[in-house]
Amino acid sequence: MVNLLLSVTFACGLVIAAAHVVNRPFIAPVYDVLANLTAFSCATAASLLLEHWMPALLSAFAVVCWLALGRRTVLARRAGHPTQGVPVSSPPGHGLPSRASAGPS
Repeated sequence: MVNLLLSVTFACGLVIAAAHVVNRPFIAPVYDVLANLTAFSCATAASLLLEHWMPALLSAFAVVCWLALGRRTVLARRAGHPTQGVPVSSPPGHGLPSRASAGPS
C-alpha cells in the first residue's frame, strides 16, 4: 500500500514538472526549482532505501525535469528575463499583455 501511495504522489509531481518543461515559455522561480529539486532528490533517496523502485523511478524523472527547468531559469536570468513563474511572452487571446508588446508607447 505504501508503494502505491508513493507512486501516485510522485507520478502527480512528475506530471506537474513535465508540464512545466513542455510549456517552453515558463520560467520557474529560483526558490521553486531549489525546493522541488530538494524534495524530489530526497524522495528518490528514501524510495531507494525502502526498495520501492517505481516511486524511486518516478521521483528521479521529476528530478531530471527540475534540472531542465533550473537550466532554463539560469539562462533566462542571464538574459535579463524576470523569473516570476510566468511565461516570457503570453499566448494570443488570453487577455493579458505580452511582454514582447509591452515596450514604450
